[in-house]
Amino acid sequence: MSSLTIAIIVVFIVGYLFIALESVTKVNKAAVALLMFVACWTLFMVNPGSYIPGFSGQELINQVTSAIEGHLGSTSTTLFFLMGAMTIVEIVDQNGGFNWVRNIMKTKSKRGLLWRIAFITFFLSSILDNLTTSIVMIMILRKLVHEHKDRIIYASLVIIAANSGGAFSPIGDVTTIMLWNKGAITAAGVISEMLIPSIISMVLPVLVLQYSLKGNLVTEEEMTMKSDYEVLDFSSTQRKWIFAIGVGGLILVPVFKAITNLPPFVGILLVLGILWTTTEIFYRNLEHDSDREGTQRRVVNLLHRIDMSTILFFLGILMAVACLEQVGVLSSMGGFLNETFNGNHYAVTGIIGVLSSIIDNVPLVAGCMGMYPLSPTGDMAADGIFWQLLAYCAGVGGSMLIIGSAAGVVVMGLEKITFGWYMKHVSWIAFIGYIAGIFCYWVMRNFIFATPL
Repeated sequence: MSSLTIAIIVVFIVGYLFIALESVTKVNKAAVALLMFVACWTLFMVNPGSYIPGFSGQELINQVTSAIEGHLGSTSTTLFFLMGAMTIVEIVDQNGGFNWVRNIMKTKSKRGLLWRIAFITFFLSSILDNLTTSIVMIMILRKLVHEHKDRIIYASLVIIAANSGGAFSPIGDVTTIMLWNKGAITAAGVISEMLIPSIISMVLPVLVLQYSLKGNLVTEEEMTMKSDYEVLDFSSTQRKWIFAIGVGGLILVPVFKAITNLPPFVGILLVLGILWTTTEIFYRNLEHDSDREGTQRRVVNLLHRIDMSTILFFLGILMAVACLEQVGVLSSMGGFLNETFNGNHYAVTGIIGVLSSIIDNVPLVAGCMGMYPLSPTGDMAADGIFWQLLAYCAGVGGSMLIIGSAAGVVVMGLEKITFGWYMKHVSWIAFIGYIAGIFCYWVMRNFIFATPL
């Protein structure tokens, strides 16, 4: 390994440490990721001929430019998908599309509420991203549960259920979106084979956590839940249309891809265009009333609410990982893991899942996509054991530590849950669910979906 390659690896590791220590350094991880991206590729350009042999002069520069643009094109499909999905969710949320969620969660039983939260969060996060789902559920919980010691138990379950729900859906998590865009998994394949393991990884923690809750909820408002979350600009029927178009459209994106063979982000932009047009038609009927605040919820005014720092973080980290792939580091690492574990995909992906509770799962999955090429047949083919396990382990594994996923980080901030409390009371429960899901997948692969000889 050349000194230049070592320098690129060092830059990546140092940048990664700064990202992991964001709460200490107070430097936004997006800024660090962008610096990593530029620094890695700048070092690459010191001697690009050592990585792209057989070219020199302007031809070499053209090859490097082509390589960077190729990686950027692949990365952009994920970024446009995320931006479109985040905008759709914001439109539905700001216009009252999620109000129905609160209404179906009304119950006085603490344990009953725990189960309702688990399944609603699980299935919502399979359609929305786990970050958005977690924020919506925590806002609802604050209206339902007033005792903080109880609410942090519910909030912990939100983290587990959101990560489990995103693992079986091609649009439920950034990592599954990445794998789907690459063609490593298909919508039908990952849903049919990962749904049951994902449910088990969520249900077992609920069974354990319910013993931490006893009795009925104490509420001061008899759960009328009349709050500032209510949206008055649109009628109930209009809000249902917004929800149906937005969330229904997200569900149908895999169908659009199957019919047209266009990349998933094209389907997302189609849904966004339809939803945008629909809300504009609805708001046209409100324009006669200048006192209305509804115009603030028009799509053109909601675009600034999209978390661009998250988009730039993904851009930086994915392009930095692309540099590691270009210099051959990832393929070497993949070979080392295969030799160490004798090609045992359950061991390799299981360790990746544990690492995802410490390290952000996006670069981990991006790294694996660079380490392991898609094969036409076998375990590394589309919907092969490795890729499906990677989708599960990278998603569900993030629940084992509260800093292991975007859902955990946002809930940690909203509910002031400490790292130590979560690790003592929840980490081992999440680990049980994680292992049980892997075992369930092993049983399914060997006895249900086994390929006949």
